[in-house]
Amino acid sequence: MQKSSPRLALVAAGVTVVLWASAFVSIRSAGAAYSPGALALGRLLSGALILGAVLLVRREGLPPRAAWPGIAVSGLLWFGVYMVVLNWGEQEVDAGTAAMVVNIGPILIALLGARFLGESLPPRLLAGMAVSFAGAVTVGLSMSRDSSGGHASVLGVALCLLAAVAYAGGVVAQKPALAHGSALQVTAFGCLVGAVACLPFAGQLAGEVGRAPLSATLNMVYLGVFPTALAFTTWAYALARTTAGRMGATTYAVPALVVLLAWAFLGELPGPLTLAGGALCLAGVAVSRSRPRRSAATGTAEST
Repeated sequence: MQKSSPRLALVAAGVTVVLWASAFVSIRSAGAAYSPGALALGRLLSGALILGAVLLVRREGLPPRAAWPGIAVSGLLWFGVYMVVLNWGEQEVDAGTAAMVVNIGPILIALLGARFLGESLPPRLLAGMAVSFAGAVTVGLSMSRDSSGGHASVLGVALCLLAAVAYAGGVVAQKPALAHGSALQVTAFGCLVGAVACLPFAGQLAGEVGRAPLSATLNMVYLGVFPTALAFTTWAYALARTTAGRMGATTYAVPALVVLLAWAFLGELPGPLTLAGGALCLAGVAVSRSRPRRSAATGTAEST
């Protein structure tokens, strides 16, 4: 684990969750004009161009050979499979159901991190994740109930579940790569791997970009530049400095931020159940990232 200011790593994680939350607002516009594969490819190409330019400016070059297995797996699973199947799944189920199923991801990250990375599962992490997941389910239920066109097909639920598994597998694969390559290298080449994996959708993207309204295309570019290029880099920076389980738990702040952003930018006034769920999500994140206080006299942990 790399050494740096814990506060800086926390700020990086905060940037990530805010930008990932903003992605849900942009996907509403872009997803109405672009098919799932085309949207994923356009987003990844935009992100790869920005990240490639930054790599050239910083002259970081290719990552070490030891980082490539993790980059390849995380690029295929997280940047490729996850983005395509999530876009597709959200067309088959209502937003609330998608949020509930995909939020299995952080739990899978903690379990896979313990199994393959040897990470511990401290009680505070487990308790915080349980509280946050309950909040995510509450937000999802409220969104499903309030949606006039709410629906959940078996295919849609399966796709969202696949997205959660791909997300978790990608994060756990990315963690070892960060021991050898920088956050920028791992993110840039992971994004490039995902873009290459999505090239079969190039024909769809070329056909749809000419018909799509400018607002949808701008939202697709926004998704590539900010929630992908910037947010995935700040994620990798923070992940290199903490455990996969703790970072996964931090993403439970996203549902709460989505509620606030939808309120601020879309005028969607959240109901009491939605607000309660968002508060649970944030409370769980606070618990999962807290550490036991240590007694100054004995150096032993005190319960809090």
